Amino acid sequence: MKSFEAVELYFNRAADQLELTDNMRKLLLTAKREVQVQIAVEMDNGELQTLIGYRVQHDNARGPMKGGLRFHHEVDLDEVRSLASLMTWKTAVVNIPYGGAKGGVAVDVRKLSERELERITRKFVDELHDVIGPDTDIPAPDMGTNAEVMAWIMNQHNKYHGFNPGVVTGKPVEHYGIPGREEATGRGVGILSLKTVGRLGHRPQNTRVAIQGFGNVGSHAATFLHAADCKIVAISDVSGGYYKEDGINIPEAIRYANEHRHSLEGFSGAEKISNDSLLELDVELLIPAALGGVITAENAAQIRAPLIVEAANAPVRPDADEMLAERGVTILPDILANAGGVTVSYFEWVQNRQYYSWGLDRVRQELERVMTCAFEETWELARERDISLRTAAFMLGISRVGRATVLAGIT
Repeated sequence: MKSFEAVELYFNRAADQLELTDNMRKLLLTAKREVQVQIAVEMDNGELQTLIGYRVQHDNARGPMKGGLRFHHEVDLDEVRSLASLMTWKTAVVNIPYGGAKGGVAVDVRKLSERELERITRKFVDELHDVIGPDTDIPAPDMGTNAEVMAWIMNQHNKYHGFNPGVVTGKPVEHYGIPGREEATGRGVGILSLKTVGRLGHRPQNTRVAIQGFGNVGSHAATFLHAADCKIVAISDVSGGYYKEDGINIPEAIRYANEHRHSLEGFSGAEKISNDSLLELDVELLIPAALGGVITAENAAQIRAPLIVEAANAPVRPDADEMLAERGVTILPDILANAGGVTVSYFEWVQNRQYYSWGLDRVRQELERVMTCAFEETWELARERDISLRTAAFMLGISRVGRATVLAGIT
């Protein structure tokens, strides 16, 4: 099943609950604009390389479109289209005044120098500057991009349209960014993990956690949960998994990764296992925080965790989702669980528009308030309708976007 087909499946489950007409479903699912551009760039060795970039702008019924920009060799239009749609429902679930968008460039950033990465970024902005902006579409970091890339985007866009830092979020603090943005997605995952654990009758100190992925999201989620007295028994990155029955020293693991080019390769504070084995550990909480599609029909029967919190985008395939639901596994869906990043991006955009900065404490307080409110609404709707948390989250998002669309008038 392709990425957008999976999103469409989840959408239709929620739309059935809302009794949406076929015409309304088509209207809400169809992207407003899909842009594909050619990026011709000279590499450091003098060779000309031609890359393909995408920006899908899905919906703006509730405000400017918002979504990350990823640089990855597997990026294609179907993936970007599905992620843009998810952003529409994600921003609506946490009730911030945005629509959804997503972008990407099909390139392997591991093979690029910093100068090549900058040239590709600026060329991409050259092709897109007329269709992005603080009132239309606001990019943000994603896989393969970071705060520095966002600073290049702002700088290049300013050359065409004048100074306006709100064109992009996730920028360095020195370039009108916001403190707490880097930790926001992982911290949001941690906040909602604790709330879900509590609803299921567990206490943090009796909760064993396995986290697949120890990048930005996974490491910050691990830090938050470790501080809350959860026992993080397994972590992983591309080098493999690392398991310790009585709990991994997370601050030590983060120090090691920072000292070894953000890699856990050679980490001696835990036993080496495979990434696949990590998913099947006997734990109370499993957090897939790496790539999508890691839990499938083939391995779903081996998943032992009673709670899965989707820190990555679409880590559980639809067929596996059904199998796990039949077994009573609780899944906190990605459009709610990992919405902390876009929430703090909204705070950054607001400050950029007001030219006024918040402190880290206020950012964290507001993040917890927004995420908690969205969680409570989703949990109550799931309980009232006897449906999954995923369907409940989609229902909230779809109903808000649908109502905004109708109230504005469809002409």
